Amino acid sequence: MAKVISQDTFDDVVKENVVEFSMSPSEAKEETIKQFEAQGINLANIIKDLSIDADTGRPIINETVDKLKSHIGEKSTDSAQLLNYLSVLEAECQKSLAHRVLAGKNGAHDALITLLEQLLAAEVLNEELLLKCLLAVNSLTNKQPDLFDAEALTVVLKLLALKDRTDVLCLTLQWMQKACLMHEMNRQNIMSTSALKIMKPLLGKDNGRLVRDLTAVFRFLVLDDDIRVEFGCAHEHARQIANEMLVPLVELLPAFEDVNILADLFLTLGTLAVRQELCTVIDDAGGLKLVFDIMSTNLEQVRLNREALKLLRALAGHDAVKAHIVQQGVAPIIKQLLENHLNNETIVSAALACITTLTLRVKEHSAAFFDTGIAEIIVESLRSHPKNKIVQRNGAWAIRNMVSRSRNQSESWLSYGIEDLLNAAMKEHPSVEQDIKAALRDLGCAVHLREEWTGKAEKKIAA
Repeated sequence: MAKVISQDTFDDVVKENVVEFSMSPSEAKEETIKQFEAQGINLANIIKDLSIDADTGRPIINETVDKLKSHIGEKSTDSAQLLNYLSVLEAECQKSLAHRVLAGKNGAHDALITLLEQLLAAEVLNEELLLKCLLAVNSLTNKQPDLFDAEALTVVLKLLALKDRTDVLCLTLQWMQKACLMHEMNRQNIMSTSALKIMKPLLGKDNGRLVRDLTAVFRFLVLDDDIRVEFGCAHEHARQIANEMLVPLVELLPAFEDVNILADLFLTLGTLAVRQELCTVIDDAGGLKLVFDIMSTNLEQVRLNREALKLLRALAGHDAVKAHIVQQGVAPIIKQLLENHLNNETIVSAALACITTLTLRVKEHSAAFFDTGIAEIIVESLRSHPKNKIVQRNGAWAIRNMVSRSRNQSESWLSYGIEDLLNAAMKEHPSVEQDIKAALRDLGCAVHLREEWTGKAEKKIAA
């Protein structure tokens, strides 16, 4: 087994080389690495690119954390010095995850939380220091959600109460996002507090930046990405957030023209619409008309329309809402999107998936799409992306759903050359062969259906 050493041991030797032998930081690190490798020591666990103080020989990140602790413990009033420490800590934490882990081990998180508590308790709030501290704690928490503890959550709730300070609120919300990522317990702890009630009034029509950070927090709270937890609460969190936020989110749609804000709102609505009754809430609030109007006004915007199509698919999980979507005229909009973005795989794939959902088992919906002349556009979409498996699969799904209860459409589809396209796609993408065969079967084409498994009876069954 290879011998290993700790980071402290490595840093002590670097320090000795700097102080005792007057080496430069780069020379000291190079010499230290040579010394240990010559002894057969594996340095894979060592951070070798730490910035070193040329005077003391210590890693700057360690020195900065120690100085920060001393400054906080002494309750010094030297704001300029404190700002400098926070700037250095933030810069060091942005270098790599290893730097952030080292800072966390040295107590940086506890120091920052203590500083935040002191700043919030002061008679006059020093917003400059508060913002710099929030930038540092954001950098430190990035991909280190385990650092976020009960004290941090208490500070977050106090920060969210500063309703008239947008910069502070946005950085606090970004901190919450980092704490939620890949950490189920943090999400559950946040949901168990009054955080939702505090955040709800912040959803205003005059601050798009704040709306984007708020909606991101809502989406992060319903993630299910923590492999350490067997069963998460993503569905329950989505239901709780939706009950509070769905209608306010729908009401925000006409207030903004920025396509990125609108795309975030669509994405959030689709993420929260996890139950049938929630789909009807969005419909009853006038959400469908607003979505259609925004799509029609921004036909060239790729991300906006991709999220809109995903939202429509989510809402179509309720049969009555699905009927309303088609009845209110979504078919011409989707046709126009396909025509405008024929060469864009993202939009084509999303549009075909949306058509698939909306036409599933409903003959009238299939007719509504077919009557727009969309069949030829779908065929052209498949012809334009022969190498894209998702496009070919989604196209096969859409065709199958449109013709399965409307066989009278088959002749038109075949006249556009769809049979040859699907047969070519089946050879190109064997993993979606069964999906393509289903479309060919319902089009009335010749399909070889292979029997995947046959059993052999031990005894013959009497006739």
